[in-house]
Formats: sequence, structure tokens, C-alpha cells
Amino acid sequence: MTSPAPVALSVAGAGLIGRRHIEAIVSCPETRLASIVDPSAEAAAYAASLGVPHFRTLADMIAAGKPDGVVLATPNQLHVDGGMECIAAGLPVLVEKPLATSVADGKRLVEAGMSAGVPVLTGHHRRHNPLIAAAKARLDEGVIGTPVAAHGMFWLYKPEDYFETEWRRMPGAGPVLLNLIHDVDLMRYFCGEVESVHAVTSNAVRGNPVEETAAIVLTFASGLIGTFSVSDTIVAPWSWELTAAENPAYVPTGQFCYLIGGTHGSLELPNAKLWTNPGKRSWMEPVEPASLPAPQEDPLDRQIAQFAAVIRGEEQPLVSGLEGLKSLQVIEAVSQSAQTGRTITIEPL
Repeated sequence: MTSPAPVALSVAGAGLIGRRHIEAIVSCPETRLASIVDPSAEAAAYAASLGVPHFRTLADMIAAGKPDGVVLATPNQLHVDGGMECIAAGLPVLVEKPLATSVADGKRLVEAGMSAGVPVLTGHHRRHNPLIAAAKARLDEGVIGTPVAAHGMFWLYKPEDYFETEWRRMPGAGPVLLNLIHDVDLMRYFCGEVESVHAVTSNAVRGNPVEETAAIVLTFASGLIGTFSVSDTIVAPWSWELTAAENPAYVPTGQFCYLIGGTHGSLELPNAKLWTNPGKRSWMEPVEPASLPAPQEDPLDRQIAQFAAVIRGEEQPLVSGLEGLKSLQVIEAVSQSAQTGRTITIEPL
């Protein structure tokens, strides 16, 4: 029996994350790069170097002949319009996180996809990491007993040249929406739905019209209490980027950035270290570590392979548009709480 033809994927947006998606598509035996969509001259040269067509707009690409699906890696503010254009053309779309810059706009996109029967996926690639799958399975098995608390950190320093791109200095482009949303998505994956949020933010160092530091308390439906500290203006080793070793652009530190604690043990991630009392549970007894083994694979590669399987009708999305919308809802509540000083209750979607 012959193998099915590779799924043809176009990538809209040839920036940093777009190029990582392109690399994943090129390296995946189940996919091929159909084209690159980006208005810049640099993107045109990049497409030429890869031997694929270049288009300035999605409309131009669609008019020339539709691929099987689109990876949308444009700036955040363009996600919904681009996603709606793909849906209107019947093209399954993988939208980089965040799905939208507001829950209201995200709802429009998700509802449009559902109405049209067109798959909409969200690019929360960390759920595709085999380590995350292994940790989720062990937590569901009760390896730490009843989960009670969780804590996460995103501390790193983004250099000044990062902000030379104007949209990165504007509302919607700070670490809460760009970075914390990945962490919130994993906390939801591990711990369930969030019921309320209280947050404080600051932009005291750079003074851009967007946050650079935040402290957040999350109350989960299960009763678990989560806390998170986030800043992109601290030189530190505690963030997913610097601990997970999943992106070669970052030098791994060997540290952890998440802690999930329960009545029978605690788990560090991403170093997958489980702490338990080998005998009686007591603070007077030894607490010993053990490692949770998991294979190492690039989650972006796995995400592209899963997108291809969704397009072929073989699988349901691991991270649907709705899942991306729920994580965005938590992030929007963080912003609302920081602005008002109130605890924000999250209404189920």
C-alpha cells in the first residue's frame, strides 16, 4: 500500500516563530511546505532560498491555489482576521498563540470554525512535548495524591533590541499575553479550569505601554490554588524557555520553573523530579527525589505532525481553538484584575 501524499502547508508570517514552523514542516515526512505568506522582501528571499512560492497576502495565496492547511504565525493583532480568511476558504488553520488579542474576537474565530466545520487549532506547542504528556499521565494516576497548590515562574531578560519592533512595545505584546499564556495553558492542562484570578502588574523599568512584570493568584475549580510570577526584565534561570531545552536558541540552565504539590508528593517541571516521603508522610521524615522518564522530541515537530493528522481526519486537535480561547480567557482576566484591582471571576465558556 502506498503512503498518502504529504499534507501541503503554507506558513503566514516568516518571523522567528514562523521560521521554526517552516523548519518543522520541512523536516516532517508527513508534510511539505507549500508556500510562505509575508509582505516583506526578506520573506520573499527566504522563500526563494527554500524553493517555494512567496505571496504577500493570504488572498494572493488562496487565489493561486489552496494548500491543505495554513499555519498562522503573523503578529497577534492579525490572528483573527487571518484565521477568518482561512476559514472562509475552507482551510484548516493552526493559529499561533494567543488565538486572539481579546476573548470576544477569539469567540468569533472559534464559532466561525465550528459553523463552517473547519478545524481551528491553537499553537500551544508545549502540550505536544512528550515530557508534558508523561507528567500529565502520572498526575492523573495520582502520583502526588490530591493536588493542592501550583507555582510557576517566567523570569528572563529580553534585550533592548527585541523591542525595536514596534508592536512588541504595545498593549497585547507583553509577557502576560505572549509568554504567560503558554504557562497558563499548561496549568489548565495539569490542574483543570480556573475559576478566579487576582493580579498585579508593573511597567516600572522600561515604561512601555504594556506590562513587563506581574504577580498572579489563580483559584481552580478543584480548590487548588496557583501562583505565578512573570517578568521579562529579570536576568534569571527560571523560565520554560531556559529550562526545557526544547528550543536550541536558548541555553538550558538545568533549573525548574513549575512546581505542583499534592498530599502525597510534589513535582518539579520540566526536569520531571518527583519528591515523596518513602515511608510515613511527615515533615520530620526524609523527602527523596525520583525522576519521571520521558522521551525527548521537539514539540513543534510533533505539533505539525498532529496538524497533518487532523487535516487527514485521523485525529482530533490536541489543542483546539476552544482550548486556546479558554487559556486566553484566563489571561484577559489577569489584565482586567491588574487594571481594576479586583478579583475576576471567570465564567465558563
